[in-house]
Amino acid sequence: MKIAIGADHAGFELKERAKALLLELQHEVLDLGTQDTKPVDYPDFAEAVGLAIRDGKADRGILLCGSGVGASVAANKIPGVRAGLCHDHYSAHEGVEHDDMNVLVMGGRVIGEAVAMELVLAFLDANFTGEARHQRRLDKVKAMERRYAAKGRTE
Repeated sequence: MKIAIGADHAGFELKERAKALLLELQHEVLDLGTQDTKPVDYPDFAEAVGLAIRDGKADRGILLCGSGVGASVAANKIPGVRAGLCHDHYSAHEGVEHDDMNVLVMGGRVIGEAVAMELVLAFLDANFTGEARHQRRLDKVKAMERRYAAKGRTE
């Protein structure tokens, strides 16, 4: 699987650990930065990962910032991105299975390395079930996205 990964300075260290795990598992990794702990702005990396998903350059994405909230908000502005902020195993796999989440977002200042790697594995191992109730809800989310995009009101 091809995974786009990005982080701001607060998520950099966990990004590097997640990247190493992805490579160890033989996934293709598209590292969209940042490359160190110098202060940067999370929307830049959320946009880069989101565009990689939207444009088909990656199958899934992983984003990290300090709390995960900002990166999640920013990534979800991009049509086709379903970014979920997860800090527990259940949310990381259920987000994919029920909501077709395609970007895992985590807070680098909120969770430790062991939990973060567990969430990465849960996210990657999960697949959208396509069950009727989940598909119906996903279709409503996509319709809402199209409705507001058509009106030019995606903010």
